[in-house]
Amino acid sequence: MNRKGFTLIELLIVVVIIGILAAIAIPKFANTKEKAYIASMKSDLRNMVTAEEAYFADSVKYSTNVQCANPAPAGSVAWCATTGNSLQANPTVGTGTQAGWTVAIKNLNTAKSCAIYVGAVTPVTPAALVLFWNSCGLPEVSHSAKNFAPNR
Repeated sequence: MNRKGFTLIELLIVVVIIGILAAIAIPKFANTKEKAYIASMKSDLRNMVTAEEAYFADSVKYSTNVQCANPAPAGSVAWCATTGNSLQANPTVGTGTQAGWTVAIKNLNTAKSCAIYVGAVTPVTPAALVLFWNSCGLPEVSHSAKNFAPNR
């Protein structure tokens, strides 16, 4: 008698092997979305730095108003957040010895938030008074004191 096919034991062994491989692979990719949301917030903050510094170059002051319009109304910074990201509040501007600005951003899909400050202004949470470190714990090279910090 000619029997073709696999036995039940062979099929069970294949299913167990696939299950073990899945158990190893799934945790490796579990926080991939979280990393993407943080990268999106960091990118938006870097774009905010560019927009604020461009406004400062034109007006010799920082702005607390942010508009997603091109061109932005007078007295406003032209900047748009990525879908899912939003500023927790408009930028806070310091004066005198506290010259500079700070702002925090949040993503709808994660509990974490990121913040940045430029200059000597008191940073908003979660930004810290550590010079030149980004939210990944990597050095941030810059001509001014820019700091990225995630809320962990």
